[in-house]
Amino acid sequence: MQRLFKSKNIPDLVLAAVILSLLVVGAVMVYSSSYVWAEYKYGDQFFYLKRQLLFCGVGLIGMLFFTVLPYNTWKKYSKLLLLACFLLLLIVLIPGIGMERGGAQSWIGIGAFSIQPSEFMKLGLIIYLSVYLSVNQKYITSFKNGFLPSLVLVFAAFGLIMLQPDLGTGVVLAATCMVMIFTAGARLSHFLGLAVIGLIGFLFLIVSAPYRISRITAFINPWEDPLGDGFQIIQSLYAVGPGGLMGLGLGDSIQKYFYLPEPQNDFIFSIVAEELGFLGGTFVISLFALLFWRGIKVALEAPDVYGKFLALGIVSMLSIQVMINISVVIGLIPVTGITLPFLSYGGSSLTLTLCSAGILLNISRFSRL
Repeated sequence: MQRLFKSKNIPDLVLAAVILSLLVVGAVMVYSSSYVWAEYKYGDQFFYLKRQLLFCGVGLIGMLFFTVLPYNTWKKYSKLLLLACFLLLLIVLIPGIGMERGGAQSWIGIGAFSIQPSEFMKLGLIIYLSVYLSVNQKYITSFKNGFLPSLVLVFAAFGLIMLQPDLGTGVVLAATCMVMIFTAGARLSHFLGLAVIGLIGFLFLIVSAPYRISRITAFINPWEDPLGDGFQIIQSLYAVGPGGLMGLGLGDSIQKYFYLPEPQNDFIFSIVAEELGFLGGTFVISLFALLFWRGIKVALEAPDVYGKFLALGIVSMLSIQVMINISVVIGLIPVTGITLPFLSYGGSSLTLTLCSAGILLNISRFSRL
């Protein structure tokens, strides 16, 4: 057992280089996309950049901590971590404690900053589910003894997130867990039945909230309401289209001049495409593809089943989030409010993403790469 978990001390340097490269690109693009709005709103064109660098610093400290601490440590505290995440999801729903932004009560204010419990839940559930699947993988083909218990946990977390409501984060969490459960060997017939139930539930969620119906109609034909629900996607496409092959030049975006709302957040890839063009956008996507490849390699070469599921869960979460975000930006799916990992401005999202990357780097220290 000691030989099995013998660390080679050095994490995957390619993976680490990709993560740092994405952070650098993110910091540059956060400043480039936000300085106009920051100057107008706060009288300081570096407002968002300074906060982003602060979040990067905290996140990098967390990443270093998680890289050094053996990933097997979290196995012991998986239940406690999951319980804490559920408590945070309940606390954020309490009036007066939870903060509302963009129609979702998803944040808890702490001084001048805030935390988003749903981000903690994504990582907490991945850790717990990795432990559960590694112990109960032989039962996963049984609906009652393996598939259903894991499904109950996922639906409970998804349900609490939807009470905020935050469909985008809920979809990322549920999709990540489904990838993990499917990889564990769950029967395809169980997923087919779940897909039918999920489709009915998804339609119910859309019908039950008028703003979601508006987002669907805006996605189908954004020009039906160009100054309302279709505004964001139209302005995003106005940014992506003129970028061409080489882009307008770093800092020369037109859409950041109060056309695309807060472009440093969910639509930062729009500014990347506008300023750096097809080549810049391809470079960013290539970095994410390299991150996915190295992450999957870490998962395949992990020394134990728990490590394999944990690495797979983290890579799946990041990859699904990237695909959803970029798909929204280029108009392939309706607006969901999902950030682009490592690039978008944010506190909880960036910090938890870097901590997750730290766990992945730690697993790579033990992997046979």
